[in-house]
Amino acid sequence: MKDRLTDALYGLGWSTVKKLPEPVAERLGRTIADTAWKRRGKGVLRLESNLARVVPDASPQRLAELSKAGMRSYLRYWMESFRLPSWSRERVRDGFDVKDVHHLTDGLAAGKGVILALPHLGNWDLAGAWVTTQLETPFTTVAERLKPETLYDRFVAYRESLGMEVLPHEGGAAFGTLARRLRAGGLVCLVSDRDLSSSGVEVKFFGDTARMPAGPALLAQQTGALLLPVTLWYDDSPVMKGRVHPPVEVPETGNRVEKTSVMTQALADAFATGIADHPEDWHMLQRLWLDDLEPRAGTDRAGESR
Repeated sequence: MKDRLTDALYGLGWSTVKKLPEPVAERLGRTIADTAWKRRGKGVLRLESNLARVVPDASPQRLAELSKAGMRSYLRYWMESFRLPSWSRERVRDGFDVKDVHHLTDGLAAGKGVILALPHLGNWDLAGAWVTTQLETPFTTVAERLKPETLYDRFVAYRESLGMEVLPHEGGAAFGTLARRLRAGGLVCLVSDRDLSSSGVEVKFFGDTARMPAGPALLAQQTGALLLPVTLWYDDSPVMKGRVHPPVEVPETGNRVEKTSVMTQALADAFATGIADHPEDWHMLQRLWLDDLEPRAGTDRAGESR
């Protein structure tokens, strides 16, 4: 019943929100965000805890302000995403302004493949739609297999409608497909600030240890593709902003594990720069740091009291 209800609510969002006038959708998003923030549920409390690591000197009042702004940013992402399939090509092209995009276009022109690695900042779906529309470049990505299955199917269909090839995260087949796309000179985009496996790479992130996926660094080593960090953010305008960071180079020395560690740390450092500049746009409502993932006495792995 819970799965059916979840799927129905997302279906309602995609079918209804995209039909609303944009100012109405924006107000609805802010209202939902403020209501969720006032209720102080697990997601809001986790967001605030994560932000406390990003802005360690923030007062309780400042953290509350950041988490409220963070929930508004998170709902802006959802409102935009629900509406993206109905946007015109011109609206998509005008909805994103990215700095240093030459790193991407030059890499694609070189024909060796490009990997874009992003944190959960801003609206990565809008950035992807801009790539397929403005640059007329299709790309391949990976999606976490959601429950219920019908909800995962909705996400896949939605992202494919924006011009993306979507592979399921589970199983080793995805890595091989991504490698083939890169060797053919293609583009791969991966959200890479949270490890969804047991084989992630430990990195220092805002002073403490977190684990991030090894995939981007391994793909770059195995295929010779260019690895580019990307950060996104919102300002007071309707246009999302972004930056393509300089390439993460493959170290000349070290074994595969050592090279992967160095490269993943470089990604984490680039992500931290963007998150520190725009903490309210980091949509991390889950546990990330290892200290938070370790179960404490009287709690289970998810942090719920037994």
